[in-house]
Amino acid sequence: MLVRRARHFDVICRVLDRNILPPPEMWSLGVCLNIYSRARSSQHNDRDSLAALGKVRCFRFAVDAESQSQWDPADPAWLWQHQISWQGKSHSPENFDWLVDYLSNVCSNNYKTAGDILVLLCSMRASCSPASQQLYIEKLIACMGSIMPPRLRHAALRAAHSIREVLASIDVVDDADMMLTNFSSAILTAVCPQPGATPTSDGPDRFFHPSHDLCYLELIFALVRNSVWHPHLSGNSHINWCSSIVAKSCHFHMNPWFKHFNALQPHAFYLAGIFLRTTSEYVSVTSPSSITE
Repeated sequence: MLVRRARHFDVICRVLDRNILPPPEMWSLGVCLNIYSRARSSQHNDRDSLAALGKVRCFRFAVDAESQSQWDPADPAWLWQHQISWQGKSHSPENFDWLVDYLSNVCSNNYKTAGDILVLLCSMRASCSPASQQLYIEKLIACMGSIMPPRLRHAALRAAHSIREVLASIDVVDDADMMLTNFSSAILTAVCPQPGATPTSDGPDRFFHPSHDLCYLELIFALVRNSVWHPHLSGNSHINWCSSIVAKSCHFHMNPWFKHFNALQPHAFYLAGIFLRTTSEYVSVTSPSSITE
């Protein structure tokens, strides 16, 4: 019986291997769900099933064909070299609550699998159901922590970016103030794990990374539309970090090799929007009538 089960799991893992011609994405994900459900069942308590799921080299998600390169998906740089998109059929957020539960179980001890789950969730540009939303946010905070490896931190940042509109209205969850403070702090450690350290010119957390920084800016731009986020973002030095991006982007723009690119235009747009939205409430606007009096 054990031999038959081991062979069965081996076949499933081979079917889900990203290097083999894939079946439909939702079918693959359904197989993973069945394995996970069995592993979590109190009736079976089947650790072999969970171990088999851990052998799946990567969850099924589609990568833009133009982005195929020498990058390894395990490399943090891969996240910023690919346009990740879900090509499956329409789906309900409730279909993916089990992934949030799985993420909760592995994020502290299996960084690779946790990163794969986050890549899948951000590829769908969707979140989970409202019932699992707070747990998902808590795990995003944990995955963006300064002690986490770069790939996991960056995958969590991309996942947060993909649900930025949902996060902008996070003030309705339990313990909202604490959640906002913790999430704001986690976003910053995702891009700057060592705030006091001198930034390097290379590596996953290097001095200036256009795609990485743009993802961060788009996320902050969405959050500052809700004034509830303002004191948390200002208190966690996001405005200072955005100011440093201005200096970094100017240095990048002045480099003659990059002068033919327009890559900095979106950075400038989001930076301007962030500064306007976070400072407008403190600026006294003089009315035209008061000028003429």
